[in-house]
Amino acid sequence: MIRTDTHDTRIAAAPEQLRDILGQLREKLPRALPNAEEVIKYDMLGFQIQNTVIAGYAVFSKRCGLCFDPGTVVAHEDKMGSLKPKPGKTSVTFSANQPITDDLVQKLAPTSR
Repeated sequence: MIRTDTHDTRIAAAPEQLRDILGQLREKLPRALPNAEEVIKYDMLGFQIQNTVIAGYAVFSKRCGLCFDPGTVVAHEDKMGSLKPKPGKTSVTFSANQPITDDLVQKLAPTSR
């Protein structure tokens, strides 16, 4: 069976209020990770370099999430400023009302690959 899932189809299937923010995140990540390619792995939208997923993004019922290697988000909590995303060990979640900024995506994106 051939899967027809793409980033486009997943974003189109997301709750309407989150589609724009997912599309914006999809545009921000390649700018932060210029050598990465789009993938869907582990049932999550993501970007990989040399077969290693280095960033993933997902949609939940009312929020979006951005995932990186363990510890990346925790190491940059002080850079989140007034955005007030919800940080975890490997991810940060945010709403359509307070989307993640280009600057924060750049700071969180792994640069040592």
